[in-house]
Amino acid sequence: MRMVMRMQSHRASRGVSFVNLVQQLVYLPAVVLSSIGASASITVRASSSSSEAAAASVRMSQSEPPPPPPMAKKVEHKMEMFGDVRVDNYYWLRDDSRSNPDVLSYLQQENAYTQFFMSGTKKFEDELYAEIRGRIKEDDISAPERKGPYYYYQRTLKGKEYVQHCRRLIPNCEAEAPLSVYDTMPTGPDAPPEHVILDENIKAQHHDYYSIAAFEVSPNNKLVAYAEDTKGNEIYTIHVIDAETGAPVGLPLVDATSYLEWAGDEALVYITMDETLRPDKAWLHKLGTEQSSDSCLYHEKDDMFSLDLQASESKKFLFVGSESKITRFNFYLDIAKLEDGLVVLTPRVNGIDTFVSHRGNHFFIKRRSDKCFNSEVIACPLENTSETTVLLPHRESVKIQDIQLFSDHLVVYEREEGLPKVTIYHLPDVGQPLKSLHGGQAVNFLDPAYSVDQSESEFSSGILRFSYSSMKTPPSVYDYDMKTGISVLKKIETVLGGFEASNYVTERKWASAPDGTQIPISIVYRKDLIKLDGSDPLLLYGYGSYEVCIDPSFKASRLSLLNHGFIYAIAHIRGGGEMGRQWYENGKLLKKKNTFTDFIACAEYLIEKKYCSKARLCIDGRSAGGLLIGAVLNMRPDLFKAAVAGVPFVDVLTTMLDPTIPLTTSEWEVFFFSSRDSYVEALTR
Repeated sequence: MRMVMRMQSHRASRGVSFVNLVQQLVYLPAVVLSSIGASASITVRASSSSSEAAAASVRMSQSEPPPPPPMAKKVEHKMEMFGDVRVDNYYWLRDDSRSNPDVLSYLQQENAYTQFFMSGTKKFEDELYAEIRGRIKEDDISAPERKGPYYYYQRTLKGKEYVQHCRRLIPNCEAEAPLSVYDTMPTGPDAPPEHVILDENIKAQHHDYYSIAAFEVSPNNKLVAYAEDTKGNEIYTIHVIDAETGAPVGLPLVDATSYLEWAGDEALVYITMDETLRPDKAWLHKLGTEQSSDSCLYHEKDDMFSLDLQASESKKFLFVGSESKITRFNFYLDIAKLEDGLVVLTPRVNGIDTFVSHRGNHFFIKRRSDKCFNSEVIACPLENTSETTVLLPHRESVKIQDIQLFSDHLVVYEREEGLPKVTIYHLPDVGQPLKSLHGGQAVNFLDPAYSVDQSESEFSSGILRFSYSSMKTPPSVYDYDMKTGISVLKKIETVLGGFEASNYVTERKWASAPDGTQIPISIVYRKDLIKLDGSDPLLLYGYGSYEVCIDPSFKASRLSLLNHGFIYAIAHIRGGGEMGRQWYENGKLLKKKNTFTDFIACAEYLIEKKYCSKARLCIDGRSAGGLLIGAVLNMRPDLFKAAVAGVPFVDVLTTMLDPTIPLTTSEWEVFFFSSRDSYVEALTR
């Protein structure tokens, strides 16, 4: 079995550029296809001979005597916890400066060793690169979004690596009309001209790395604020420019996070971070003033908590949230009364998690607690936030994921049986009493397994915008009329290279874990290449951490696996959030082992049902998913043919014992232990 662990370069490249993105996508199919094909007794079925050629190349390269694997030196480093001393002989490999010659030398040896074993796939990788890039429509625009008198959108250009941020004026006669699902941005010869607000290609010319993480238009549409990272360290500089001329307005705000929101037309709220990259301070900046004179609205001193920032859909309030992994509380800032500063909306209570929004004379709150672990929705008057009304009660079988408010509607994003749901409720007129909501209108989706993502929508309209995809349906933007139930497709991602969705099959199956829990599996394959007799190769992906939902969405790069005869499957294991909060709770701390045994159960199910065999089963996971891959390889090394552990988090104890590592303290409620008894119990399990 070949296991590949991606080694991270100490030099940042244009990691978010188009070319580098495609190059990264090539790596996984190249490794998996060559690993499966490396056995002389195995032939990968494909629509071309590429995979067979790759397999032959691997066999040829491996006929040469392999170099000895690199051996990292051992340097004793003692660490203590609850009186227990443990030794980490490889602690010296941590190098925050990225300049230690011993570390760089070892990484170079590892990379050379990997390159030897992958040397036979170079031609195949080049073919995959061309294949994946050939599916992407480079000259394209995003679905235009109507804001005030403009349509805003992003444009990509053939041969360019980054996007242009554009807008187009709406003709006067149309700008005053209510928003409709049938609205279309005019593009003909008589239409107002396109205006490029910001061209990232020009901005990126003088940087090895370039990324914009936030792009916010002022309420009056005259200015734009954006957060820019030119080093790849996720430390941002905030710029404000004139939306028409592109001229800078004021001086940049440095050492910020990507959280920024307009507080009216002449002020910004943004968040900075401490030395461990924890967002800890919220600031108010007035245009035309120095950053040194900005007002600190709040400083979160508890290193278990991090700040975030969002604007209400009504654009009347900003909300600063402070959260740990189990607790979240919120402040509000009235944009019309900036001088009042932040006001506590939901106080800090251990184990209570709240997200807030606003409509009319009420705040709306999604609240999770130990009792209401899948959350409830409540509302409280602006003038008396302690007086609450339950709008949607807690349900054990349905998790409330998020809420989105409109002038007349409440949209609730839920999860049931592991799948996302969207339910719409009509609200009484502003000023009328709010009561428990019933008879919500469900938005229906066709695929057996799919993904739905929330999009920004116009608060005053009755039009909901969302993005939908499945493992065979490219990302599709819909506008949904909440009054009539009519939905209109506004944009579907173009996939070149002869892609036909009807050639692929998606399925949803359930595997039994050792404790009897049913684990959902999402599956996709190309129906004309698959036999389902145990001879098909299969790539099984897993994550299972942080309550993250790995929904089955579309990836054009995945077609390179499917078109070479692979089945692709996602194991929705405990530790994730697909089946509700308890799904997460039952896959962390002393129950973390469930994550691993769930994944093994899914693998065994796929073998039993003839989707693949042990000799044809590959597995993949990244970061916390890399921890999963390392664990299951140790537990069941007989079960897998190949494994890819991307940037794997496989040194948990050493990491958790060092609070100086960025973002570590916020992880303590996920991986750490409050007493010696729980610590010892975890080690002995």
